[in-house]
Amino acid sequence: MAITAPWQRELRDSIRDPRRLAELLGLPAELAVRARAGASDFPVFVPPSYLRRIEPGNPSDPLLLQVWPAAAEADAPHGFTDDPVEDASFALRPGLLQKYAGRALMVVTGACAIHCRYCFRRHFPYHQAPPSEPVWDAAIDALGDDPAIEEIILSGGDPLTVTDARLARLAEQFAAVPHLRRLRIHTRLPVMIPSRVNDELLNWITGTRLTSVMVIHANHAQELDEEVAAALRRLTTAGVLLLNQAVLLRGVNDTVDAQAELNSRLIDLGVTPYYLHQLDRVRGAAHFEVSVERGREIIAELRRRLPGYAVPQYVQEQPGAAHKMVLA
Repeated sequence: MAITAPWQRELRDSIRDPRRLAELLGLPAELAVRARAGASDFPVFVPPSYLRRIEPGNPSDPLLLQVWPAAAEADAPHGFTDDPVEDASFALRPGLLQKYAGRALMVVTGACAIHCRYCFRRHFPYHQAPPSEPVWDAAIDALGDDPAIEEIILSGGDPLTVTDARLARLAEQFAAVPHLRRLRIHTRLPVMIPSRVNDELLNWITGTRLTSVMVIHANHAQELDEEVAAALRRLTTAGVLLLNQAVLLRGVNDTVDAQAELNSRLIDLGVTPYYLHQLDRVRGAAHFEVSVERGREIIAELRRRLPGYAVPQYVQEQPGAAHKMVLA
């Protein structure tokens, strides 16, 4: 694929080696030596725009912790598995999942703009349904056969790593399914690489009869710099409903102050705090887990500090349940 857009160049130039990441951030070389073992299972991938928001020389920076392969990833405590949300049990077709009534999810790519170390799909078998037009066409046929499905969710990987031309064709195909009403996109691109919010994206995301919903993923206020703010404002100005999902992560955002700052910043940018997720227990991420009791304490204090619309629902995905389980 020819590299033509700024966001594609950022993807191309992303950091893929913990040693290089350590060099750029002024971190001790011995940290990189230990990190290489963790990266062998799930490679490092950090775009330059995100790197610029990490504090140099600080190994405890909350943004760095999300992308740094810790030695603890090799731990394998009981209850942490390769498929913690049991995606494999809910496949309607290759690349098409349905867990909840009225909506279905398409895994349109295995590529991401960043490799989050706590990712619940870090072991997902993307090779079993490689993204292609035939796979997508079969999924769309399945959507057309079920009039109860009103919403299609694009996921991945990150769906916005796919080119706008291909996504525009998909959006048109969805709009041709009479019973579909909403197109929802789950993505970290506007936060990781804000240049991804370009004219082409805005044209296709608002160019059909479907109501457009975008769920971004920011875990810490430090991620939401002015470049990201401008990208999010472009989306809201175009009429896209913006929601945020965060994951409760030890050492990253497991304090009341961190959560209050994040959710206040989101509101200021026109983004509704939607969910705060309890960590999905994926193998390699146990060191990020925060107790549910602590999560409930944080939400209770947020309700005292913030208006109700600025407090996300604290939820957990439990395989086989009819919906996300609300913890607080």
